[in-house]
Amino acid sequence: MILKIVSLKSLVIIPSVLACLSAWPASAAEGLWPYNQFPKDSVKQKLGFEVEPAFLDHLRLSSVKMPGGSGAFVSASGLLITTRQIAADCLSGLSSAAHDYYRDGFQAAGESAELACPGLDASVLLKIEDVSEAVKAAGTTLAARNAAIARLEKECATRSGNVCSVVRLFSGGRYDLYEYRRYSDVRLVFAPEYAIAFFGRERDSISYLRYGLNIAFLRAYQNGKPAATPDYLKWSAEGVKDSDLVFLAGNPGPTARLSTAAQLTFLRDTALPLRLERLQPRVQQLNAYAAQGEANLRAAQATLSALLTLFKTDAGKLIGLRDDRLVTRKTAFEGKIRRAVEGNAKLGVEAGKVWDEIAAAYRKWKPLDKSYEILEDPGAPGSRLFRMARAIVRNEPVEDGGDAINEPIETIMLAAYLSDLAGLGEKEVPLKGILGGATPQIAADRMVKASLLKDPAQRRKLAGNRDAALKSGDAIIALAAALDPAALRLRKQHDEIIASLEVTSQEKIAQFRLKFFGAADYPDGTSTPRVEFGTVKGYSDRAAVAQPFASTFSGLYYRKDNEGVWQAPQRWIDARATLDQVTPLDFVSTADIGGGDYGSPAVNQKGELVGVTFDGNLESLPVTYLYSDEQARAVHVDVRGIVEALAKIYQAAPLLKELGASPAHNGSN
Repeated sequence: MILKIVSLKSLVIIPSVLACLSAWPASAAEGLWPYNQFPKDSVKQKLGFEVEPAFLDHLRLSSVKMPGGSGAFVSASGLLITTRQIAADCLSGLSSAAHDYYRDGFQAAGESAELACPGLDASVLLKIEDVSEAVKAAGTTLAARNAAIARLEKECATRSGNVCSVVRLFSGGRYDLYEYRRYSDVRLVFAPEYAIAFFGRERDSISYLRYGLNIAFLRAYQNGKPAATPDYLKWSAEGVKDSDLVFLAGNPGPTARLSTAAQLTFLRDTALPLRLERLQPRVQQLNAYAAQGEANLRAAQATLSALLTLFKTDAGKLIGLRDDRLVTRKTAFEGKIRRAVEGNAKLGVEAGKVWDEIAAAYRKWKPLDKSYEILEDPGAPGSRLFRMARAIVRNEPVEDGGDAINEPIETIMLAAYLSDLAGLGEKEVPLKGILGGATPQIAADRMVKASLLKDPAQRRKLAGNRDAALKSGDAIIALAAALDPAALRLRKQHDEIIASLEVTSQEKIAQFRLKFFGAADYPDGTSTPRVEFGTVKGYSDRAAVAQPFASTFSGLYYRKDNEGVWQAPQRWIDARATLDQVTPLDFVSTADIGGGDYGSPAVNQKGELVGVTFDGNLESLPVTYLYSDEQARAVHVDVRGIVEALAKIYQAAPLLKELGASPAHNGSN
């Protein structure tokens, strides 16, 4: 059931403002659209394609929501395609000294050899029901509405035997009940080597062209047998060509498109530059450590990857926010909304003051942000020991996989943190007593070597006894304890000045937009099923270099002469001569995506699978705040590249047969 659009007749809006508002969303490809709110009329008008209800139903029933991302059925026997990120924990968990599946990949010889992935599930969205009236009738308090939501979810689950979840949209302006069929027995079928899935690793992840075979095949089982999945996506033989229209079925993560111009200005001028200033030396030092040998590289890889991902994300956002066009567009649209609010008889000037309140709050918070970021959030990025010490001091659960602590890496990370603290000054942080006259590097080395937290048994012991931990003499625990009063004070100020206002203001702005636009506007991402669409299209990057819509196998082998992070697995080197070098491997589209879209299928106008989404380019990161199709692109693995690799590299004939695909029908455009 689609929420009824609020009538504009009841609103007092001057005609010029209404004309401006009616153009939103402006871009043909913009939107993270719930299935019960798809803008089929707009798509027909702007893109010339009529999306039938059966098309959306088939896409929804063929697609799945998975922990951290998305996927899709590609055969009638439960075969799923997704990205290697989604299968990463399964690959790690199944690995042993004899078989490093995370590094080397996995290929099942048959169904009997498919390996169970504990904790991995796949959910198909069966139904959507608007339950706004029932939730809102329970009352205006959070507790009352949560109780109503819990009751609706329980009733749905009892009635259907499925998994049910109420989704809060438009900051509480609308509530939809989603009913899922969940497959809890998911098994690993195929995953390529890490080096080819993430070819170029973090270096290429901030650029395009890309050359990654970032896919994985899984299979859903029921009662010990492959699940019957009559709704699945047929494999496209033709793939895509320039300007093709594609549709994605994903689960985009939280976006911040209700952020105001004042919030974006704060991020651009204060928060993001500070985060990058702190991350950059850490990345540089870890890179230098990793370059000293293969053992160092393996030890540093997880921490380096996490920090580089943070750096890429923040750098991309900052690059976008420093493009004056983005903030100018936000300011202009914000002004139109505000004038509409202030011109409405039921809302008026007082309601429009929400934008002034946000701007004033960020002016007040700005001088506190550096201390808050260093002392509280994120604190000491990259340091596992400090993170565990803080959790112990605060009586919080300690995240601990029980694996060994790498002393050199911890020393690098802790020294960087002590340098950050020293920059705040002795008045704010009593660091002299902690350092004992030593430099941050010497003090960090001493603290890490002596720390009890390196021993898993000691970690477990101290985690269960805060008083004993504080008396243990561990210098890192003492550091966390010394910083805690100031850190908690700043967190309280942040909650009072910024956090609570952000929640209430976004609720107001979201409901203003819902009131004016109704179903013509889409809600922010909620990590729940959405439909996105766009066109296959190249672009000119920040250096004004034209980038084609697709990359081919020939570029993979040319990339940096097969060295360093661009080194292909040996089997790829051995099979190079057998590959059709002009076969497309990856392509880009203007589709509007969010973080949970990893693994989302891209389909053509016939509903056939043409690609698997695995990333966005650097220019796509600012769309967290405001969508633009000028340079932002979603990056997909091309089905033709998948078939070419399965046939020529992996000789996966049974898998290709199940997909109904073969290189003979794998023509390139």
